[in-house]
Amino acid sequence: MSRYRFILIILLAGLLLTGCRGNPGGENDAPASANTINNKGSDTLVNLGLAWAEQYQALYPEARISVTGGGTGVGIQSLLNGTVQLASASRQITERELQTARAGGIEPVEFVVAQDAIAVIVHPDNPVEQLSLQQISDIYSGKINNWSEVGGEDRPIVRLSRESNSGTHVYFLEAVLRMGREDDRTLFAPQTLLLPSSEGIIAEVSDNPNAIGYDGLGYVTPNVKVLAVSADEDGPYVLPSEETVNNGTYPIARDLYMYTAGEPQGMLLDYLNWILSPDAQQIVSALGFVPVPVES
Repeated sequence: MSRYRFILIILLAGLLLTGCRGNPGGENDAPASANTINNKGSDTLVNLGLAWAEQYQALYPEARISVTGGGTGVGIQSLLNGTVQLASASRQITERELQTARAGGIEPVEFVVAQDAIAVIVHPDNPVEQLSLQQISDIYSGKINNWSEVGGEDRPIVRLSRESNSGTHVYFLEAVLRMGREDDRTLFAPQTLLLPSSEGIIAEVSDNPNAIGYDGLGYVTPNVKVLAVSADEDGPYVLPSEETVNNGTYPIARDLYMYTAGEPQGMLLDYLNWILSPDAQQIVSALGFVPVPVES
């Protein structure tokens, strides 16, 4: 092989890698053609979004769907900037985001595409099996600092959380630390370690016997232990599952969303309709999430 041909191959490989790499900020997303959808946002929804995109493109080879994460806030901002056509979110759009959108002449449209349980996880060697919402709130806000205070061993608690641009972080703050009270201003303890991904929390909890974390049920692996959770001190203590989300007994469950800038048209509308079809919702179950009710 000549030297110049070798250099040309290296340059082409670099261009291909650049084209495949996601940009968390969304600033360099390529403009879409009629058959292209750029989907950015919630890290919770990345694996599900990739599986949907792969299956949809197998059914419709002319479609081109790019799926990247970066967090719910990043996805919604990218939608409002016009750099993506579809924002995935693990929380609802905020009033401030809505005001920003409307100031720019955009009316976001919301689609509930799946449901999720937030699993509270510890190291498998941790003897604690269950916690109430109040205990979890007290742990993460810094009122409880040792596992012995909740029936465990005399060990310091290491708190792990997603970063603040994560919709899962925002949901956990509002639904668990503040227990749904709108006037509550409880915050994460300053010592809480903020990690950039769901996989990162799983990895850290599996390595650290003192750690506690939370993650979407679809990301939980056998390397961690899932705790049963109760809405109050008297129980019942319930493990997260598709059944306990659907019957309302697991207290940390939420909807997962996709947003468009105005009513979707063309392939974007077709794609969203397909996501809400029985076939696509089977993928939701297969990946450990909870399907939304759909018409057969």
